[in-house]
Amino acid sequence: MTIGIVLVSHVTELAQGIAKLIQQVAPDVPLTVAGGTADNGVGTDAAKITQAIDANPGDELMVFYDLGSAKMTLDLVAEMSPWVIQRYDTAFVESAYSAAALAQAGVGRSEIETQLKPLIIK
Repeated sequence: MTIGIVLVSHVTELAQGIAKLIQQVAPDVPLTVAGGTADNGVGTDAAKITQAIDANPGDELMVFYDLGSAKMTLDLVAEMSPWVIQRYDTAFVESAYSAAALAQAGVGRSEIETQLKPLIIK
C-alpha cells in the first residue's frame, strides 16, 4: 500500500512551502495540498480539499492540517468522500514531515502513527 500525504492550510503559500520541504526528504511519497479559499484568501475550502484528496494517488491518505477550522472542513469532506481519510490532530509541520520521511523509508501507517503520538495537539 502506498501512503499519500495531503496538507491542508489556511494559507496557500504555507501549504506549498511545507510541501517543498517534504519533497526534499520524501520525493517518492505522493503529496497534494489544499491551501486557502477559492479566491486564495485566508481560510479553507471544501472543494480545494476534495480536489487534493482526489488528486493524490496514494492508497492510504494521511491528512495533516494547520488550524481547528481546517479540521472542521476536513470532517465535512470526509463525510462526503468515498476515500478513507486518516486525519491527524498533530503539530502540522513536524508531523507531516515525519510521516513523509517515514513513508519514504517504507514504514507502514501504523508505525508512523506510533511515531506521531508525541506530536498530538490536545
